Amino acid sequence: MRRPLAAIAFLAVAMSLAFGSGAQAAQSHAHVYLFRGLADVFSTGMDTLADELNRRGVYATSHSHTDWQELADKAAAAYKAGKEGPIILIGHSLGADAVMEMADYLGDKGVPVALVMPFDGTQSFPASANISRVVNFTQRDYAYMRKGPGFRGTLVNVDVSSDPDIGHLNIDKSPRLHARAIREVVAVAAGHMGPPVADKSAGTPPLPSVTLGNVHRDGAGKSEEPRGGEPAIEHEAPAAAAPVKTEPAKTEPAKTEPAKTEPAKTEPAKTEPAKTEEAVKGAAATKPETSPPVPAIVAPQAPTAPVSPVFPPQPPPPRPAPVKPLEIPD
Repeated sequence: MRRPLAAIAFLAVAMSLAFGSGAQAAQSHAHVYLFRGLADVFSTGMDTLADELNRRGVYATSHSHTDWQELADKAAAAYKAGKEGPIILIGHSLGADAVMEMADYLGDKGVPVALVMPFDGTQSFPASANISRVVNFTQRDYAYMRKGPGFRGTLVNVDVSSDPDIGHLNIDKSPRLHARAIREVVAVAAGHMGPPVADKSAGTPPLPSVTLGNVHRDGAGKSEEPRGGEPAIEHEAPAAAAPVKTEPAKTEPAKTEPAKTEPAKTEPAKTEPAKTEEAVKGAAATKPETSPPVPAIVAPQAPTAPVSPVFPPQPPPPRPAPVKPLEIPD
């Protein structure tokens, strides 16, 4: 009697442990931590990317780059409790530096990091041994990520310096790089996602790439490292514009109407009676004969004597009275 009871108790304990571990595993979900750069002003593309991932059923949160250590402690506790995993880190500028430091910090706590994607960090960092994959979007060669001690994952530096439309302040907003990042995240988080939401960015064209040396990149976004263990380097080219389909213009035949012709109006010609020979002679006789005018001849005039001025007659001067001699008495 005791043996059947012991067997039943053993089965009950085993089932409880099995269901408990299954429930605990079911609670584990992928978590994407995204970090903005300086002053949380220029990295709004991280917020947009978080929204795009959430619409696809991937749990994603966006934070300031200054909060990485506090969040790392919470992520480590959640991972060890079986509530969180795999862990994915994405950041822009100083946020890109933060995700490399956070991954190294989690390694010290024994927590693995499935994927790290820096967007144009300010410097080069070694990839720690607990990271499975690093995809580094950058436009400057001094910010290439490199393998650290014990690193055995995949490391790809995606160089976008050949694209004139991408700079440090807008690399986090590039739809082309967002599409690549989403593909990378979904490939890692498969099986640890929530219910998908309607995707507004469906139909995003595949990203063009250039293969150098032994570096290979297929349509799923996976890369193989070249021989010798060096990090792979991809050079992203700007997307080519789709050819514009031109249709020949439809031409309709011109409608022609017959020209309206009106009968020409004809007037009887005016005829003058012919002039007889006698009439012509008579007309010639009546016309006065005119001869050219003869110029008049003017005779030269003789010089005239100068004319003296004429004065009016003057009255005769008065005669003086006779003067008597003065008599002086003796």
